[in-house]
Amino acid sequence: MTTTALNVEETLNIAVQAVDNKKANNIVALDMRKVSLMADYFVIADASSTRQVQAIATEVKDKIEAAGGNVRFTEGFQSGEWILMDLGDVIVHIFSTESRDFYNLERLWNDAPYVSLEDILKED
Repeated sequence: MTTTALNVEETLNIAVQAVDNKKANNIVALDMRKVSLMADYFVIADASSTRQVQAIATEVKDKIEAAGGNVRFTEGFQSGEWILMDLGDVIVHIFSTESRDFYNLERLWNDAPYVSLEDILKED
C-alpha cells in the first residue's frame, strides 16, 4: 500500500503557489466536493503563451514531487493550449487565454463555490 505524503489541502496549496510562481493569470480554485465525484478541487489558470502554459505545468509537477506528492497524469502538455494535471483529489487546468475563454470551466461548474486564495498566496 502506497500513501502520499500530502493531504488534499497541502496539494491544493502547493499547486496554487506553483501556478502563481510562474505568473499565471486569473487563478481560481473551485471546491468540487459537493458537485462532482472526480476531484475535491479544481485549480484553473491561464497564460498568454503556450510556452508559459508549459512552464506553469512543469512548476506544478516539480513542486508537487518535491513535496512528496504524485502527479498521476498530465494531458495536453505538447500542444500547450489546455494542460490537465491529475494530482489525485486536485485537478489543475492550465489554459492558453483563448482556450480558457472558449471552454469557460467556471461557467460549466458554476455551482461549485470558489475557494479563497488570499491565505494560500500569502504563504509564498
